[in-house]
Amino acid sequence: MPSRSTVMNKSPDKTSAIDEWLAAEAAHVARRDAAMVAGSDSATVAFGAVPLEAARTMDGLSVMQAMLRGEFPAPPIGKTMDFLLVEIAAGRAVFQGRPGPAYMNPMGGLHGGWYATLLDSALGCAVHTMMPAGRGYTTAELGINLVRAITPKVQRVRAIGEVQHCGRQLATATARLVGPDGTLYAHGSTTCLVFELPPQSRP
Repeated sequence: MPSRSTVMNKSPDKTSAIDEWLAAEAAHVARRDAAMVAGSDSATVAFGAVPLEAARTMDGLSVMQAMLRGEFPAPPIGKTMDFLLVEIAAGRAVFQGRPGPAYMNPMGGLHGGWYATLLDSALGCAVHTMMPAGRGYTTAELGINLVRAITPKVQRVRAIGEVQHCGRQLATATARLVGPDGTLYAHGSTTCLVFELPPQSRP
């Protein structure tokens, strides 16, 4: 791992940035809890899979927006790895994660798989926002570069994914994993296969 850090868009006020990140996280959890209390059919559990029928009838951006509002359950991997979706827009997805001792490797550092999981989520969900109703995607290639260790002092990091190209068969995206002060910890890219979702099977 390189000894020199890479810093991008460094903020002059780290304290206010982390406060904003924590507030966004709390707002998301509150929305999710409120949607569960409302008892809608699509939000009876906090974590799970988006109904397949929704993927067939809704465009990807609408699905992801509904997930952000808590109307669809969050993916279980987010609970396992302690991260959540905090921003979504066409061609862009932002996940916020809390690094911690549960994700350490045998040498006491944060496991590279944790970096990769956040980046993969941001990359894939950014692509998801570009899917019209009835079309899906799957990761064909994933590349990750770790450029700096995440120390215990770092409370949160964000994976910011952005689509570079989306066609009928292939989509590509890039992502950065950054801290509240703009420090770059990792970056990655993906190539996804785009395809028609299978029709609903008859009973």
